[in-house]
Amino acid sequence: MAGHSHWANIQRTKGAADKKKAKLFAKLARNIQVAAKEGGANPDMNLRLATALEDARAASMPRDTIERSIKKGTGEIDGVTYEQVTYEGYGGGGVAVMVEALTDNKNRLAADIRRIFENAGGSLGTSGCVAFMFQRKGVLTFPVAAAGEDQMMNDALEAGAENMETDGDLYVITAPPAEFESVKKALTKKYKPASSDIAMVPKDWIKLDDEGGRKIMNLMEALDDNEDVQKVYMNADLPDSLIGK
Repeated sequence: MAGHSHWANIQRTKGAADKKKAKLFAKLARNIQVAAKEGGANPDMNLRLATALEDARAASMPRDTIERSIKKGTGEIDGVTYEQVTYEGYGGGGVAVMVEALTDNKNRLAADIRRIFENAGGSLGTSGCVAFMFQRKGVLTFPVAAAGEDQMMNDALEAGAENMETDGDLYVITAPPAEFESVKKALTKKYKPASSDIAMVPKDWIKLDDEGGRKIMNLMEALDDNEDVQKVYMNADLPDSLIGK
């Protein structure tokens, strides 16, 4: 169960970029609004909202902004209606890319995403062209300082996780989406997570050199800079020299 998690590296790189952007709160607010609209305002009964609220609090989003976003979602106050869309395509070197977005204008966003792919040397594909290369999983990460590897592995298995990998200073634990909440509750009773999410995890990886890695990171940053884009997933195995930059 031990190994190297490229997914965690990619997510940490993206997360670092997110924190530098003034648009982060707007993206978080939009995600809260859609989650509340879909499943209601009670996070105990709405897993997506609970996760969205965790992300917002981790980013130190103001409480009144959070509450206003929930009320927009439930219709207590007026708000823009957003639609969920997913785009699939290829980056340089044949890297598979999945983009999850929330938008009020699908035509505008499709044109924007296509242009971003093309400018980065990639191409926007059709629905389903790369989705089969990913699996939806619940993913938890914990600092390796939280526990020894054997202890964390035992706790993860006992909680119902299906896999654990070690990635630098993180343990990366995966679980089926249906079991994610119970695994998360069991493990967070003992350890404080570095992150938790339902994510698209690649089945296989494409190893890149420094040049290819920089191109993919530029594509990721350009996609993330779009205010409608919520999450970006890629099956790129980035060189260690680029991680965290």
